[in-house]
Amino acid sequence: MNSKIFDVVIEIPAGSRNKYEIHHETGEIRLDRMLFTSTRFPHDYGFVKNTLSLDGDPLDALVMLDEPTFPGCVVSCRAVGMFHMVDEKGGDDKLLCVAAGDIRKNRIQDLEDVAEYELSEIQHFFEVYKTLEPGK
Repeated sequence: MNSKIFDVVIEIPAGSRNKYEIHHETGEIRLDRMLFTSTRFPHDYGFVKNTLSLDGDPLDALVMLDEPTFPGCVVSCRAVGMFHMVDEKGGDDKLLCVAAGDIRKNRIQDLEDVAEYELSEIQHFFEVYKTLEPGK
């Protein structure tokens, strides 16, 4: 991937079962729901500022950090890969990122540099986290 730096606004910290959403016009942070499965977000989750994806929302991003942040935190990131996914609304791609200033992640330049187990954990999360939710 290229080394372009962009901002990701964190909505959900790693380890959380709470699904927060940030209202893109007001900045209000609202608890949308609690995940129906026992699964927890494997990394901080949010959106890339000033983007629009196919589902009409900003592009989703998963940020690999050693410690969770908090809803509303802005992290300067660089992309290392993309997960092409589909949900009930259609295309729902997820960008996989690392913090731009984290020297511990300098070796991660694309998906091939991410540990296979970590990629499997992320894939598993997105395959099962909505399975018990009505209408999802």
